[in-house]
Amino acid sequence: MEKSDILKLVGKRIKELRIQKGISQADLVGRMSGEIDPTNISRIEAGRTNPTIFTLYRIAEALDVKLISLIDIEPSNN
Repeated sequence: MEKSDILKLVGKRIKELRIQKGISQADLVGRMSGEIDPTNISRIEAGRTNPTIFTLYRIAEALDVKLISLIDIEPSNN
């Protein structure tokens, strides 16, 4: 699996969880501890940036989910 594929899958998972919880991107940023640019959430969800593990941890906290739930994706068998 390519790096870009992984980033897209993780971003898609974050977006799915955020929408399931009825949270906007702006609300997600507001729930996160520390500074983060609101446009960065959009880039993460689109798979256009590679978030740090700490950023993923803060997103998981803000969504009230375990970190593993953001990155639990199936590897491809290429």
